[in-house]
Formats: sequence, C-alpha cells, structure tokens
Amino acid sequence: MKQYIWLIILLKIFVLSGSLMAAEGQLIAGTAKINITPRNILPLHDSVYARSLVLEADGIRIAQVAVDLVGFESDRVAKVCKEKYGISHVLISASHSHSCPIALALFDRSKTYPSYTTFFEDRIIEVIGMALKNTFPARVSAGHRTFPQLGFNRLIIREDGRARESWFADDHYNTENPERIPFGPVDPEVGVVKIEDMSGNPKVILMNYACHSDIVCFNYEISADYPGFAARKVEEAFDNKVNCLFVQGAAGNVESLQISRRRSGPEDPVKSDYTPMVRTGELLAYEAIRLAKQLRADNDQTTINIRKDSLHFTGRYNKELSFNVHLTTILINNNILIAACPGELFVQLQLEWKNKVRLANAVPFVFGYTWTGGKSPGYIPDIRSAALGGFGADQSSHMMEVGSGEVIMNKQLENFYKLNGLMRQTPQ
Repeated sequence: MKQYIWLIILLKIFVLSGSLMAAEGQLIAGTAKINITPRNILPLHDSVYARSLVLEADGIRIAQVAVDLVGFESDRVAKVCKEKYGISHVLISASHSHSCPIALALFDRSKTYPSYTTFFEDRIIEVIGMALKNTFPARVSAGHRTFPQLGFNRLIIREDGRARESWFADDHYNTENPERIPFGPVDPEVGVVKIEDMSGNPKVILMNYACHSDIVCFNYEISADYPGFAARKVEEAFDNKVNCLFVQGAAGNVESLQISRRRSGPEDPVKSDYTPMVRTGELLAYEAIRLAKQLRADNDQTTINIRKDSLHFTGRYNKELSFNVHLTTILINNNILIAACPGELFVQLQLEWKNKVRLANAVPFVFGYTWTGGKSPGYIPDIRSAALGGFGADQSSHMMEVGSGEVIMNKQLENFYKLNGLMRQTPQ
C-alpha cells in the first residue's frame, strides 16, 4: 500500500513538472507555437504568434517565448509559470513589430481598441505549458553568419556634425533613404541557436538579428512584419517540424533598407505594399537556414548557468526619474553566451560587446527587447550617439542618464566572466 501511495506522489510530480525530468548534464527541451491574434480584430494581413522554448539542465528550467509584438512585459506570466510549471526564469522576447495589435491600438486614433494584456498573458502561459508536454532529450549548437546588410543606421550624420533621423531630408539626402545607401554602423550577422533531438533532428531554430520591425509601419493592418515571414520560411524549409523563434537584437537605431510607403491614416486609399517585407524576410530566412543546416552539436551533455541583475539609473534630463533595468545573462556549455536586455539598445553597444566576448572564444548573442523583470527603459543609446543626437538618442525627456548603455553591457560582460569562472571572487 505504501509503495502504491509513493507511486501516486511520484506520478503527480512527474505530470506537474513536464513529461521529462533532466538528469545531470542532460538537456531536456520542449517547444510549441500558438496564434495570439485576438479574435474579430480587423483588418488582418497576417497573424501574430508566440513560439516557446523550454530548456532544463542541472536543475534549472528556463522558458523563452518569442512574440510577434512591439513589446511585452508581465510579472503575472513569471509568477504563474513558476508556480504552475516550476519555471525559474522567464524571458519574453518581442520582435518589435510595429503592426501588431498593440501597435495598431497606438497608431490608429480613429477608433478605440480594447486592452489585450490579459489575453496575451494567457496565451503565453498556455504556449509554455504546451512546450512542457512536448519535451525531449536534446543537444544545442550555435553560430553566426555574415551576409550583405538588410538594414542601415537611421541616424545619419549631417553637414553640421549632428545626426538626424532618415525620415528627414536635407539638401543632400532624401527622405527615408530611397537610394538604399548602407549607412552604418549595423551588425551584418544573423545568429542561430539550434536545438535538436539526440538523433540530430532539428526541433527549434532561434534566429537573432538586429533590424527594426517596421517595414510596413502605419499600414493599419495586423502583421508580424518581416520577422514573422522569415520565421515561417525557416519552418517551411524544415517541413514545419521545427519552431523558429525570432529574437530581435540591438536594433534601436537600425532601419530596414527596404520599406513600404507610410499610409497617412486608415482611410488612405493607397494600400501598403508588402513586397519589401516579404523580400527582407526571405533574405534573412535564407541565411538562417544555411547556417542552421551547417551547425553540428558535438556534446551530448549540457550545462546552463545564469545570473540576474538589476541596475539603477537616473534620468538624463530629469534627475528625479528612476530606472531599474533587469538583465539576465545565460551561459550554455561554457561558450554560448546570451545577454538578455530590455529596451531598445543601439547597435554600437551590441557590436562592441560581441567583439569583447569573442576574445574569450565564446559565441555571443544580444537578446534585445527581452523582458526578464521590471519595466522597459525605452531607447538606450551609446555615449557617442547620445552626443550626436536624433530620434532615440537625445529627443525624449524620459531618457536614462548618458552612459547607461555602456554600464549595462559591461555588467553583461562581467557576468560572463563570473559564469565561466575567470572572474575570481577573492584575492589570489
């Protein structure tokens, strides 16, 4: 009888914690995909989704959800997932689509839209639970691929030495860069993290790229923009047997070279041209697919180490403002490094940080627009961009103090060296 009781207890633990538990050194992964387009919302061009990835190793269980939203943060999701699923760390990565339901409610002042917060929270919790029902022993690999840039730096330095947004013309440059001049700096790399089962079958492809998701901004229709299209193309290339999570990089000042005409309002008779969105998604997906097929996992054992931090900053102009920026640093197999940061980091911060990480022979990923706690701080420029000015660099009265971006990325670098054991904790 006692054996029977213990069997029931163990079975309950087994069900609550997912279909598989991780043995020491063994990676357990799970994934799922769910449509998060609210019902009866029109006009609709293409649906928005949430794609989840759950990883468990060494007693640590992480959930990452990539959402086709302009941004999303939720203490409720983290609380419920900890209590219901035993998730210790939740990352919500927004593609920053300017055509998602949240963005549509912001841009379209012709009518009132309901709040979708609870709906999105429920769907995110659901897709994490779905992933836990589809777990499997897994291996992980990661890498980067450089290719001709799809974006340009939209803060263009003018004759007076200051920067101005690309949507302002002058005597030299035209509005919105129709000539597709590859202004820099940008990050020309796509990063991929591939999760496969023990037979080598791909199950999850995480695609990391830094470029604003606003190709069809002001289209007044629901769309996942180019990240949604690229993710679907990657999934199709693997016979829809994988989920592709698009994770935005430090794209605060990077615009797509190809954009559609901005409509003047929902009644504008000229409809949006989705060809630039499709083409950009195709080009990105092509490179991600090639890279994913080349990656090979050579270790059946997996380690995951995590550090979380909260940094405090005041305002740049208003010193009474207070910002608590939550960061998460994840090190997988001692060489795949993920810096999860909220807000809209400028790409210069990503480029400098990646170069430093590579000196330690690690594979670096910046997960921008990624919530792990707290509130989004908005745009985060590097010091030089803050001096040169322009949209996101110096125009808002609600900006963090100058140098915050460098402090954030230096903390991510410090955490890396602590996680890999190089940063000694006592004098030697």
